[in-house]
Amino acid sequence: MKKRLSFMMLLALAAWLSPVLAQEVEVTSLSRLLEGVEGPAYYPVLNSAGDRLLFSTENGALKLYDFTDNVTTTVTRDFVAGNDACFGGDGKVYFVTQQSAENHLVYRTGQCYDVASRAVTRLTESHHGTVKAVATTRGGMVKALGKADRDMTSSGSGAWTEDSHVHVIVDGKERVFSPVDSWAGYLWASLSPDGQRVAFFAAGKGIVVIDLRGQVVAMLGNYEMPCWYDNDYLVAQHATDDGHQFTSSQIMLLKADGTWQAQLNSPESMAMHPTCGGGKIVYTTIDGLLYEMHINIYR
Repeated sequence: MKKRLSFMMLLALAAWLSPVLAQEVEVTSLSRLLEGVEGPAYYPVLNSAGDRLLFSTENGALKLYDFTDNVTTTVTRDFVAGNDACFGGDGKVYFVTQQSAENHLVYRTGQCYDVASRAVTRLTESHHGTVKAVATTRGGMVKALGKADRDMTSSGSGAWTEDSHVHVIVDGKERVFSPVDSWAGYLWASLSPDGQRVAFFAAGKGIVVIDLRGQVVAMLGNYEMPCWYDNDYLVAQHATDDGHQFTSSQIMLLKADGTWQAQLNSPESMAMHPTCGGGKIVYTTIDGLLYEMHINIYR
């Protein structure tokens, strides 16, 4: 009886593991972007269609590359810190510039770039404090952290982090969650393409996925900079350091339910800052070399 029970348990375990073990991913293409055209490029951001790419230059200027026209345009020559730019649901670019005043304080200004007209509109006055560009499904906004917002009913859905809180806009109303303890706060929140989950990074915990009620649905491991590939998968950066500099960095593919993960390149590739859109993955290296990757997931 015990032998039969053990055999049945093994069969059940094999049935449960089979979809996980059968999961595979293949990198079908990998190519350099803007080789010989641009200098070092960092913090790439794809739009949802994957036909436009934002990136920062070595001196902090913000540029936009159009895959269809093969043209690069300067959005602003003012300094834009990494991760301070995004595409809104309206196709415009929302970003934050910063300047140092004579008193050595840093002042940040929220701005919007219309891709069609190439016009820049100032959205906020210069502000001493943290200002964040937030992508929403109907557009975008620039948020002065710690300050109350005006009515957000026209914004659609979106997500961002402040300290150890995740802020989510659902049906024009803001919800605030702290689903896991984190000694140094949260970063890099984003909505899944279907708008039903939020992924973010919690220091000391790794990547966390929650639903729109703030309930944890998956813990994906100690990776950084999560970005939704589709509703079922995310890509993320896995970097190590010696306390002074990076010793390795690679791009990972993570299943959103936490059951599976795969390396998309080697730790020695020094690949970082992944972004997804339109079925493609773009990342940069520690030296500022942009790459475009395509994958095939065998589900």
